[in-house]
Amino acid sequence: MRAFIAIDLSAEIQGALARQQAAFQDASPDARWTRPEGTHLTLKFLGEISDQQVSQVTVALSALPSFPPFVVEVKGFGFFPDARRPGVFWAGVAAPQDLTELARRIEDSMEKLGFARERRAFNPHLTLARFKIPRPQIRLRALVEQQADTSLGRFEVSEFFLFESRLSPHGAEYRQVARFPG
Repeated sequence: MRAFIAIDLSAEIQGALARQQAAFQDASPDARWTRPEGTHLTLKFLGEISDQQVSQVTVALSALPSFPPFVVEVKGFGFFPDARRPGVFWAGVAAPQDLTELARRIEDSMEKLGFARERRAFNPHLTLARFKIPRPQIRLRALVEQQADTSLGRFEVSEFFLFESRLSPHGAEYRQVARFPG
């Protein structure tokens, strides 16, 4: 199965993402917008894994030290790799060091199981749209600059999940495979 480790979003944050996407959509008609109900805060992408690896991942994640609940804020917007050649349009995530520490522990744990370390530093974000052709999004960028400090809300993180991702003609569908409380 195709798998990743992530934090699920509250219904309130999903609703705020949907409203914000609707406000941005006219500014970038060539974007492929994500479905807010399928948006999550990815901590580690695993890729295609076997049933045996699912068991190993579940055991390893269950063995991680507990973490105290913490609050993250969805705030600001940006582009990967940059606004001149965007491939991804995202909403930012402002979070305490606890989120980075959780991601580091997961990364270390998965490396011990043979999963390659991420080459880039952990950069928490929520993907709002993707672009097939990376060209400047002038109107979208202007809106982003006007709303640089816009907050879409806060939510508490007290758990994370192992997710399965299934590709379908309607886009990716996600299923929680295992839950890991803080």
